[in-house]
Amino acid sequence: MTTALTRRQILTAAAAAGLAVPFGGAGWAAPARARLTLPAPTGPHRVGTVTLHLAGGPGRRELMAGLWYPAAGRPLRHPVAPWMTPASLRALLGDNGFDPDAAAGPRTAGHQGAAVLRGHGRLPVILFSHGAGGHRSETTIVVQELASHGYVVVTVDHTGDAYTEFPGGRVVVPDEDASFTPWDSAADMVFVLDRLDDIAAGLAGALDLDRVGMYGWSKGATSTALVMNEDRRVRAGLSLDGPMRSQPPVTGLRRPFMLMTAEFSRAAEPSVEEFWSKLRGWRLNVQADGALHGAYCDHQWLIPQLAAITGMSDEELAGWIGTLDPGRAVRIQQAYPLAFFDLHLRHRRQRLLEGPSPAFPEVRYLP
Repeated sequence: MTTALTRRQILTAAAAAGLAVPFGGAGWAAPARARLTLPAPTGPHRVGTVTLHLAGGPGRRELMAGLWYPAAGRPLRHPVAPWMTPASLRALLGDNGFDPDAAAGPRTAGHQGAAVLRGHGRLPVILFSHGAGGHRSETTIVVQELASHGYVVVTVDHTGDAYTEFPGGRVVVPDEDASFTPWDSAADMVFVLDRLDDIAAGLAGALDLDRVGMYGWSKGATSTALVMNEDRRVRAGLSLDGPMRSQPPVTGLRRPFMLMTAEFSRAAEPSVEEFWSKLRGWRLNVQADGALHGAYCDHQWLIPQLAAITGMSDEELAGWIGTLDPGRAVRIQQAYPLAFFDLHLRHRRQRLLEGPSPAFPEVRYLP
């Protein structure tokens, strides 16, 4: 039976993890337009970011993308990027049952237009594909962590299935009448893969296009597997609770693939078990106790803040985030994807992936 996390428990867990939350205990009154926050990344590098407007590909699509990378020089002179544009955030909040003006969006750790880090060799690249009706910002905690440890991360909005804003202020929201499949997301990602040479030129050749990985949350995880089925440029893939449902279905792989499961576990979802059974390369399945579907994305950290601001009950909050402490979820999001890509793109041994860790007692390693 699911039990509710109280606000006091959230504050205690976050404090123990060394994180800050923007709300207090009982009786606290939210100021007008309280601003949500994100935890800082833990890597040795500052983070730079730029927004990309890509056109072409299947059906001459327009895509908005984000480029995140380790920054050089004095990036603090550059303004930090918002988590989402204000107009996109208002649409996202309103469509999910919140007051569109309930809160201001968080500021990220990414400094807009900062110079890319040089002198550390060419940097491995990771692509991110979001979930159904989502947006490219939904795993910013993971993105910032990877960039702060020396990765270049490309995040993509799947136009028509995303909350996105184009140059000039045109906001596009998910089209509920359209049938946007994981194959459509995969086509977008292959198009972005084809543009990596151009992107590398824009970063003075800093990208190592022989070391490319990909991950996705929910439907984006299914798209990750589909891209790897079709394109050998992606050398390692990570699923953040993906259902692995598609027609034609995903097939097996001989390259490394890791599952971080929650609601779409192998026990609960036959398509996930079938995909797992066809993996012939390195594979690992971990699962955090108490995790719901949003446990491995920013929702787990941001929804409790919205709960405090909007007066959501503890029971309603538990329905959103389950019983996994938000502070612990952040640590899991920061540690496991980084370890996976460090192992398979940098070939550095990762004891965290070799079996249960006392640092993460809530994470089970499933045979």
